[in-house]
Amino acid sequence: MTNERTLETLPQQDSSNGLPTRCLGWTNEQVSILCLGGWHIGFAAQKDPRQAIRIMHSAIDEGINFFDNCWEYHDGLSEEIMGEALSTGNRRQKILLMTKNCGRDYEESRLNLESSLQRLQTDYIDLWQFHELLYDNDPDWIFEKGGLKYALEAQKAGKVRYIGFTGHKDPRIHRKMLDKPYHWATAQMPINLMDAHYRSFQREILPICLEKKVGVIAMKSLGGSVNGTGKIPSDTEFTVRECRSYALSLPIASLCVGITSMKELKQDLDIARNFKPLSETVRKQLLAKAELEAGDGRHELFKSTQIFDGPHHRQQHCFPID
Repeated sequence: MTNERTLETLPQQDSSNGLPTRCLGWTNEQVSILCLGGWHIGFAAQKDPRQAIRIMHSAIDEGINFFDNCWEYHDGLSEEIMGEALSTGNRRQKILLMTKNCGRDYEESRLNLESSLQRLQTDYIDLWQFHELLYDNDPDWIFEKGGLKYALEAQKAGKVRYIGFTGHKDPRIHRKMLDKPYHWATAQMPINLMDAHYRSFQREILPICLEKKVGVIAMKSLGGSVNGTGKIPSDTEFTVRECRSYALSLPIASLCVGITSMKELKQDLDIARNFKPLSETVRKQLLAKAELEAGDGRHELFKSTQIFDGPHHRQQHCFPID
């Protein structure tokens, strides 16, 4: 088990808008410590597209320069609404744009990228990540079926700048990807107070990424949610600020946050602008407080159930989608 003492906050730079930035692994890209999540912005767009666009415009104005998305989110709505938001005011050039590929083979990967480029109204994706590596054979499929082969061709053609991967199920699968013969730019993973005690990404994977200089994008710091409350704050005594601050105190490049309202945007910006790394003593206290009910995974159902698994990937592996 990794010693918590080794997991020190990454160095960060101040910015004119008060929102710090950190280096995204070996890419040397400076990204804001908050990354705007694509699933939630699509959820907001389902209710009010104009509000979703206002959130994205305000996020850029406030210094968030890293946007997350995925080919499958809300059947493409997340990418479409983000593409519309980025199409004016030179906003596309102000952010590092990430979206995700749900394909494992060559042809599906090609179709995913072409439709993502069209929806996002851009000629290139800054960071393209293989999405939801949830099954033990996903890493093998990406190499054997041609997914990575196409990604490398797209990179050579200037359609993709960096290539990474995501997953929320089991750190063993992340380890398998990191052991593959490719130097990934990024790895996206759940990082939260409960994770330290259950199938822990922060203990098992984060140190490996640091050693390999793979940029870590944290997600699910609130345990997964549809709104800004989150499962951990709603079901425990931990506050949103404690959850966000804990994740930001680990050596991650950026924390992907789900924002569905201007209120949530202001809340997370306030946390990030006033963020001070938690001391080792405070971190240990928070982890000790979480340990009693963290070990069975009740607050991280994305690890132990299919509740958070995308239907596309369930179908890919011949699992029922209902």
